[in-house]
Amino acid sequence: MGAPHLMTREPKWIIQKTDPEKLRAVENAEVSSRLDPLVQKLLCLRGHCTEDEIKQFLFPRLKDLADPFLLPEMDRAVERILKAIDADERIVLYGDYDVDGVTSLALLKEILKAYGQTAATFLPSRTGEGYGVSRDGLARCIEEHDPQLVIAIDCGTSSADELAWLAEQGIESIVFDHHECPPGARPKIVALVNPKSPGEGEGPNSYSYLCSAGLAFKVAHALLKTRPVDGFDLRDFMDIAALGTVADIVPLIAENRLIVRRGLLQLAKTRSPGLRELMKVASVRGPILSTDVGFRLGPRLNASGRMNSAQASLDLLLTESETEAKALAEQLDGHNRDRQELERSVVDRADIVLKDTFDPDKDVCIVIGDHGWHPGVVGIVASRLMRAYHRPAFVIAFDEDGLGKGSGRSVEGISLIEAINASSQYLLNGGGHDMAAGITLRRENLDAFRTAFSENIRQAVNGTDHLVPRLKIDAQADFTELTLEALDSYELLHPFGASNPEPLLIAKNVELAGEVRILGEKHLKMRLYQNGATREAMFFGAAPKYPEMPPPPWDIAFNVQRNTFRGNESVQLSLRAIRAAK
Repeated sequence: MGAPHLMTREPKWIIQKTDPEKLRAVENAEVSSRLDPLVQKLLCLRGHCTEDEIKQFLFPRLKDLADPFLLPEMDRAVERILKAIDADERIVLYGDYDVDGVTSLALLKEILKAYGQTAATFLPSRTGEGYGVSRDGLARCIEEHDPQLVIAIDCGTSSADELAWLAEQGIESIVFDHHECPPGARPKIVALVNPKSPGEGEGPNSYSYLCSAGLAFKVAHALLKTRPVDGFDLRDFMDIAALGTVADIVPLIAENRLIVRRGLLQLAKTRSPGLRELMKVASVRGPILSTDVGFRLGPRLNASGRMNSAQASLDLLLTESETEAKALAEQLDGHNRDRQELERSVVDRADIVLKDTFDPDKDVCIVIGDHGWHPGVVGIVASRLMRAYHRPAFVIAFDEDGLGKGSGRSVEGISLIEAINASSQYLLNGGGHDMAAGITLRRENLDAFRTAFSENIRQAVNGTDHLVPRLKIDAQADFTELTLEALDSYELLHPFGASNPEPLLIAKNVELAGEVRILGEKHLKMRLYQNGATREAMFFGAAPKYPEMPPPPWDIAFNVQRNTFRGNESVQLSLRAIRAAK
């Protein structure tokens, strides 16, 4: 897939500095005696300096899970769910169509099944009913399932009017959600279990970092703590919670880190036929990393919902049939290829539009929209544009009636939610997170929204360097330090993701040790030399830039990984940037 035509200036390389006093604290910790010096430095940079902090980060334990009833209104939710189970009420789980939505739905379905309750599941149609709890979606839900209790997961916080209408129909509801709470009255429901509810604070048990899959895990924990089920082991379902947590790009801190660390181990031996087959079509093999979820499994689970309905993804997570699992995995793989084609067409069109309209020296954001673009790929395209231009970006798909559904992505330090709220007079709806959000608007309001949004971003960046791309490098490392033995302790830093990014290292005065090979017309493979040591390196997507690279010696910015090929292990560098040696 081609990169956007226009690019911002080269990023500024910034090497992080460690606090000498904090680094000494890390080095003096008893647990550090078993760690490589580079890992000690990385722990210091990530703020894990004391014995307890290091142990908790590197060796998270299930027994450290906090009481799930610390979540707001969890006691009300559990009481009402158990009442529905005892009365054999008709329960419907109402979800969302992304990975977080379907995994949280699947996890709640499994825990209710353990209590003998066959809850129905409901997924809205992206094109027909839109995101979240809508009046159209609820009407279809009632028609198909006649529920007595609706449990909304990964949506509902912003749906006070819709849930009030549901209550008027004589149907109670519970919301498990992690999205930002809009100003105004709380929805009139049995329970709103949202760690971002006003007044919940930011303490260690606030859970503000959880996504809905993590919330579903906490709900299951709360139910089992209240009423244990013989033979049901929640650890068997941590792979599902991990999938949603990684795919939703929430911070991998505290319990999220534990869920993902244990969940990825569980995924390698998953009890789910659907996940086993999905890993086959995605060529995912153990040990499984968060990048496998982010770039291989997650996109395939997302593809079904992006194209229209996420039902196939949910079915894959729930099926117990090997035959059905294989068919569903192949179906999702096909949907993903279709999604890639749609994405490519929108990126190409956006490239043309921006070539004529975008000035990287003057414009502080990107807001583009067009008819015929598929709403299921605008978020991915917005993410691509944000990374390419280092600007907050909204991409909007308009239908034949001029109704637009858009998705936005932001750069560090700039809140989309604040900018949306300041431009709300031109929107029909809008919400999400600081870094990722969605909007709905009419075609005739696009220019006015762009102007208002741009002005708010301009005010937000005034006097800052938020729009200057930066390459944040954690530490300098010589090739002689990058050994398989060093990787043994380095890999304890996994899983990598939001708030625990994969460390970016720098090696200086690096020479080529042979010819550069071009693979698949996109990638570069090379052998590099420094201080008497050589290391293999890959530079993905860099083949088109190769003629413009400075001659060696180079400074290189890279990630370090363990490469296993035909039973042989080696240290491999994944290059992120190259510059002339300084």
